[in-house]
Amino acid sequence: MTVTPEAALRARYGIAVADARLLGKAELELIAEDAGRRLAEARAIDILTWATLTFGEHLVVASSMADGVVAHLASRTRARVKVAFLDTGLHFAETIGTRDALAATLDIEIINATPEITVDEQAQTFGPALWASDPDRCCQIRKVAPLERVLAPFHAWVTGIRGDETAARVGTPVVHWDARRGMVKVNPIARWSGVEVESYAARNAVLVNPLRQLGFASIGCAPCTRPVRPGESSRAGRWADADKSECGIHV
Repeated sequence: MTVTPEAALRARYGIAVADARLLGKAELELIAEDAGRRLAEARAIDILTWATLTFGEHLVVASSMADGVVAHLASRTRARVKVAFLDTGLHFAETIGTRDALAATLDIEIINATPEITVDEQAQTFGPALWASDPDRCCQIRKVAPLERVLAPFHAWVTGIRGDETAARVGTPVVHWDARRGMVKVNPIARWSGVEVESYAARNAVLVNPLRQLGFASIGCAPCTRPVRPGESSRAGRWADADKSECGIHV
């Protein structure tokens, strides 16, 4: 007898799959809290299976294109899963190439989210190199605001953040309620290490941003990202010359 994914999740984790299309925010928050508890020790693929079964077309995966691991995992649970990329206009060419390669090789649909103003328009309004003079404002314009717009139609979003990346991310739950946006946030590899990410990519022939081979452990916009040095954390190369460790998306 064939066991359905819904039945497998119920048997393994005691969690039911609801139809999120029929639920309001109060019900979605309860679902997030329950899933965070029941799936706390679940496999990443099971977390994503629950998410895609529950939210369907109302789920979107956010990817920085440092690698295609989470997009690959999600594509195993649903055809044409939506993957949002924040095209800031300041990315490395290798990052754009990774996005295009993943779009061509995975069963996903890329949503390319862009800021409301170009880099040149930003310079005209705020002065040149805003990322150096006011990195928080630059991130707000080029990353945070575009993400808010792209997430607006959805009930849940998936990220690739891990608890071992920074002190602030330690203990990140695999599922929780994103009160700021009024939606469910799914972090299927929150308990993974960087080594586990690399191992999954190698085993499954998942595309990885070529900059990883040059020491870029975490990859953001070109002006604000450098390779990490021996002994540094994976995000030490982000805003290395500023008192900043997050762009504002996950805080």
